Amino acid sequence: MGEQLNLLAGQPAIPLPSTDPLPLRDSPSGPDPVPSTLLIIDTETSGLDPAEHHCLEVGSILFSVPDRAVLAQQSFLLPVSSNAAEPINRIPASVTQLPQPWREALAYFTSLIDAADVLVAHNAEFDRQWFGLDPLPVVQKTWLCTMEDMPWPADRQLRSRPSVRDLALAYEIPVWAAHRALTDCIYLAEVFRRCDDLEGLLRLGLEPRQLMRARVSYDDRHLAKEAGFRWNDPVKGAWCRRLSEREAAALDFPVAPVEALIDQRAA
Repeated sequence: MGEQLNLLAGQPAIPLPSTDPLPLRDSPSGPDPVPSTLLIIDTETSGLDPAEHHCLEVGSILFSVPDRAVLAQQSFLLPVSSNAAEPINRIPASVTQLPQPWREALAYFTSLIDAADVLVAHNAEFDRQWFGLDPLPVVQKTWLCTMEDMPWPADRQLRSRPSVRDLALAYEIPVWAAHRALTDCIYLAEVFRRCDDLEGLLRLGLEPRQLMRARVSYDDRHLAKEAGFRWNDPVKGAWCRRLSEREAAALDFPVAPVEALIDQRAA
């Protein structure tokens, strides 16, 4: 949901502070942390700003990494009085107010969160910001973003920040619908099921990251764009992207931590 709303509005999601990752289960072959169970999450919301808008639908799939299997799946609506994003998600506010056991669904969703090692979302920065806002629970688990963090194989010929649709098609998954929460979760679960080295992708995707600024000239700005850096987001006048140390070292141009650049200007 987050990627569609952000692209339509042409503005970034509200940046969130980083959280310390929680311990994960060790892989059988070594000490590197590899999650055994993922909870794939997607939200539909009435707009971009959590201060003004509300989450109105949640979809989730509990996924076993070793077995490449879906353990549970769920979607439910949350009642809202209005939905400015109805042209996108096709969910009338009146439908969210129809009688249905959303409180019981929310309790079950919380139990799925408890059962997962890692929470996964496509554009996790967007989905994550709604948690802790009534009625969604506060979550303290690690998030993994399949748009920003996962190093998808080069032979899939994906952009540096692929859409859910492009990701599904790259793994030969038919795209039959869009803009509903559970549908996007199903696409991601099917992608994971087809990944030969899912454990390796998850291990790389969970490497610590920090916001970096590309040190490129105006003439070389295309290098930053091709590498998935975004202009003016979240730092004005800069090409920025969250990177691990490994990813930064592999680039063809220098980068610097955004925090370091801010400190230098202040001095």
